[in-house]
Amino acid sequence: MKPDVWRLQLGAVATGYLAVSLVAVALVYHRHLQYANHPADVIASGGMYAFGDWILELFIIVLFLLPTFGLVLVIRNFESAYARYSQTLLGLSITSPVCLGLFLIPAVNQSNSLLGEFCVYRLFGSPFVLVGLAASRILARFARSRRLISYALLIEAGTIALMVLLLLVSARGLWS
Repeated sequence: MKPDVWRLQLGAVATGYLAVSLVAVALVYHRHLQYANHPADVIASGGMYAFGDWILELFIIVLFLLPTFGLVLVIRNFESAYARYSQTLLGLSITSPVCLGLFLIPAVNQSNSLLGEFCVYRLFGSPFVLVGLAASRILARFARSRRLISYALLIEAGTIALMVLLLLVSARGLWS
């Protein structure tokens, strides 16, 4: 592939990430303004606001999956670029069990700390990360990249299985 075409394609992907980031910031800021302008509504119907936050998170995750798919299509023919991408995915997947472990600490899960919120959002986004990892694994053409993404898939799926197991164990303890 010619360097100019490669540069143009990466520029388009970077522009996609920038556009999605700007949209995400605008949506989160708008949501913050809702909280600030209507504090009584937040107290009266907190569950509805929480559901709205969750839907917003899912929407932003799906928006970020679009340029990521474009990035995978652009770099899938270049081993060094896809190897870096797969290493990044492995690093991202490691944040899932770390967040689960941190969230098990009462000081993190029972406070309104930024760390606790990050952990919750990361764990709620795990299924979408799993989808992104699976798509990246399917499109991978090089053995090293496939292996790294497979490790990332195992970590992410294992963390989801551990979350379900912890939920079942804690629910059993509540019913006994």
